[in-house]
Amino acid sequence: MRPSAVRLLNILVPIKRAVDYAVKIRVNPEQTGIDLNVKHSMNPFDEIAVEEAVRIRERLKDAVKSIKVVTIGPPKSAETLRTALAMGADSAVHVEIPESAPAPEPLGVAKTLKALIERQKEGVDVVILGKQAIDDDAGQTGQMLAGLMGWSQATFASKVEVDPEQKVANITREIDGGLEELRCKFPVIITTDLRLNEPRYASLPNIMKAKKKPVEKLTAVELGVDLTPRLETIKVTEPPKRVGGGKVANVDELLAKLKEAGVTGKRA
Repeated sequence: MRPSAVRLLNILVPIKRAVDYAVKIRVNPEQTGIDLNVKHSMNPFDEIAVEEAVRIRERLKDAVKSIKVVTIGPPKSAETLRTALAMGADSAVHVEIPESAPAPEPLGVAKTLKALIERQKEGVDVVILGKQAIDDDAGQTGQMLAGLMGWSQATFASKVEVDPEQKVANITREIDGGLEELRCKFPVIITTDLRLNEPRYASLPNIMKAKKKPVEKLTAVELGVDLTPRLETIKVTEPPKRVGGGKVANVDELLAKLKEAGVTGKRA
């Protein structure tokens, strides 16, 4: 009797279009959020996720059948998808929302990804995404998706080794006390940390090829998901500017300054 063939891996990589990491953030005049009329690019942690998916294919060769990227955002997010396709992804899905719509919250994103995964006829074995987005720093989407799907999860990954024959992933993750090693069964959700890899630059030929790769457009309504925010932002303000310090000549002067500032010591 012949052994059953190992099913080829399908990898899904959710990515986000965010304000470029090099841009100095400013609050908009209405104080409802930040000024978005600035340069945008792929969230750096998601860029690491795309790079890791491509590296898994390079290591496993034909064991990886497809790498699909997905984003939820306005029409301009298509540029971010093309960047991921140029890095080595095979196809993309754009869940389009209006330009004026508020940014989806992590739970809404997780529900959208769940609905999208359930639409994949060939299934999804590995989901790799950034541990957080640099605009909201929520760091919740991967964990919420794992909870909704009932899948294995490994967060803050600094090393990923995939074994398609055993259908497991060995992940080294960073924790406060050092490193932790996890062995997760497929399907698995992995969130990437900064030290996992260094993303490549897309070459000009690959940028041209990316223009011909398929991009499927969907809406939240088609997926049966409500992206209405549950939270309301009342006001956004910049932190107060720091006031310059001063030097004192001796301890007595220091104590006098502290007393002027209302700082009084208490005897033990």
